[in-house]
Amino acid sequence: MSISITFLSPFARFLVPFTLQRKSKNLYTAILQRYMPSKILSVSYHKESTSPPQQLELDGWKATMKSRVQEEGDSAVSSNDDEDPLAATRELIEMWRLLGKEVPEHITEDELKIIMECPSKSSRKKYLKYLYVKEKLKKANKIKKEMKAAARVEFKNKLLETSEADKQQQNFLFLRLWDRNMDMAMGWKGAQAMQFGQPLVFDMVYENSMKRKELQNAVSQLLESEGCNRKDVDPFHIYFCNLKIDGAYQRELIKRYGEKWDKLLITATEKSYVDLFPKDSIIYLTADSPNVMTTFKHDKIYIVGSFVDRHMQPGASLANAKRLNLATECLPLDKYLQWDIGTKNLTLDQMIRILLCLKNTGNWEEALKFVPRRKHSGYVEIPQYSQEFIDRIKKVKTSNLFSKGSLNIHTQKKCLK
Repeated sequence: MSISITFLSPFARFLVPFTLQRKSKNLYTAILQRYMPSKILSVSYHKESTSPPQQLELDGWKATMKSRVQEEGDSAVSSNDDEDPLAATRELIEMWRLLGKEVPEHITEDELKIIMECPSKSSRKKYLKYLYVKEKLKKANKIKKEMKAAARVEFKNKLLETSEADKQQQNFLFLRLWDRNMDMAMGWKGAQAMQFGQPLVFDMVYENSMKRKELQNAVSQLLESEGCNRKDVDPFHIYFCNLKIDGAYQRELIKRYGEKWDKLLITATEKSYVDLFPKDSIIYLTADSPNVMTTFKHDKIYIVGSFVDRHMQPGASLANAKRLNLATECLPLDKYLQWDIGTKNLTLDQMIRILLCLKNTGNWEEALKFVPRRKHSGYVEIPQYSQEFIDRIKKVKTSNLFSKGSLNIHTQKKCLK
């Protein structure tokens, strides 16, 4: 037996591959016959079979595969169409919030539409962060209001708990004015201003020249201006001219005021101020005007451009006034303030405070205290007497000297005679 193994061992490396190859071919044919479809004919790998291989139906197979792919694509498109893009965006934002990113908890449909209109992912993240910070500020303000309300209630309870003897011992110099009485007084002053007050016009024609955030800042300044005017002793009659119906300005104002918008003692109109007042009595206040305002004129109607000019082209209000052939003026900031650098643009609430102070006192130094100190380095020291007044005094003195000299000469001649 050992002799036969030793004799066949040199031929083993040649005989084994042929036998393995034969077995593997038989195995492949069995697998193909079992799993290939009936349309595709089985192919024999035996060398003894001399029949030609039948042609495979490749064109039919390709057509069926293409139809299946097309059906799958149509179903995917239909599923994408059925899905609401706003709901998908809301789910994405909710997922970001669960991951711990700076995303607000409550988002309106308008804000979702703005997020969908953002061109890039970074802009969406920036806008979401802005909404997140805004929501945090609202929550903080709400907590402060609740704390103030709780403190007010506690103070009222303490007052009620005091005895009658303690109340008699307290000497009140002034009577308490409740909020409703103050509101009634302010409302009465506003009604008087609407009938007899001097008009002050806010030009709302610049809403298309501002971005959304700038328009919101302008509306905040308008709310501050209206409140400051309502609390003043002698308020203006405020006009909102060129206010488009259902425009960006009106929507934002109604959103801020709510139900109080219809009860405001102001005049909001779509008409221009040129159609309401004569041009001779209109003065457009703009920082680009070459004419410096010297005194406050009570018989004139001042126009203030209602816009935030961070990205606007300079000189827009001056160009608008020139187009309408209106007189323009600017505040004398260089005369009273050391204004070294920076633009001389003020906010709307600062402007109305300056105009109210000028209307009541006529003092520029008192009125320009409402200009923030960060914008100038101090007040200009104005001399007590101007140079023209000094020259006039010198002329009067010299004329008196000449007259005295002539009198002395005349008296000397009389004495000599």
